[in-house]
Amino acid sequence: MVSDQRPSFSPAEVSTSVPNDAPEQEALKAQGAIPVHIAIIMDGNGRWAQHQGHNRVVGHYEGVESVRDITEACAQLGVGYLTLYTFSTENWKRPRTEVDALMELLIHSIQRERDTLMRNNIRLGVLGDLAKLPAACQDALLDTIHGTASNTGLQLNLALSYSGRWDLLQAVRRVAQAVQAGTLDPDAIDEATIDEHLSTHAMPDPDLLIRTGGELRISNFLLWQLAYTELFITDEFWPAFRRNHLYQAIASFQQRDRRFGGVEPT
Repeated sequence: MVSDQRPSFSPAEVSTSVPNDAPEQEALKAQGAIPVHIAIIMDGNGRWAQHQGHNRVVGHYEGVESVRDITEACAQLGVGYLTLYTFSTENWKRPRTEVDALMELLIHSIQRERDTLMRNNIRLGVLGDLAKLPAACQDALLDTIHGTASNTGLQLNLALSYSGRWDLLQAVRRVAQAVQAGTLDPDAIDEATIDEHLSTHAMPDPDLLIRTGGELRISNFLLWQLAYTELFITDEFWPAFRRNHLYQAIASFQQRDRRFGGVEPT
């Protein structure tokens, strides 16, 4: 059992009312383009909890409030895709009690929030090796993915049992199988071929990657897709990260000169 529990995890609880910070959102939209796809490495849950004198798992529960707030803000701003690095392949190495608590949390949350996703026109997507998740997790996720598939608003992607190397490995295997079957000419393989076989094939690459917790690395996340993504690193731990921090990240993004390897025109 998990001690010091907080309210259950909510992937997206988007209010239909006008937010109190609507003027700030409108000002942000007016000053530049809003990223179409935002990816977030939600780091620092355990460290936040330890600094507060709690069990590490409490940090995951507290991080729920950040997930709610950031998802709501992204939906209100018109962001098309929000991809959250929820559980990496490396996270399976964590203590069994922590992993079990996270899986239990995930099951309860997905079941609880399906109606909220439907009410707010949000699609749920999952990136990762779902076969490694407990059967109950798989069932809850697939049921909600299918149930929200026709929604047309924000797509919320949970990266679960995911790593960038795993994603590339799966893509290479699929390409090799196509070559072996004679349906793909090796000389025709290009970047688009790889893109088509990645778990993110139906969405644009992230425009902005936010990492909380102050670490200066991408931790095996979306390795191919982040080639030209703008990075924003903050020392705030994920449980303390709120929409005002998101707006700072987007404002920073809007000031970047994105040349994608080219040069500024003269």
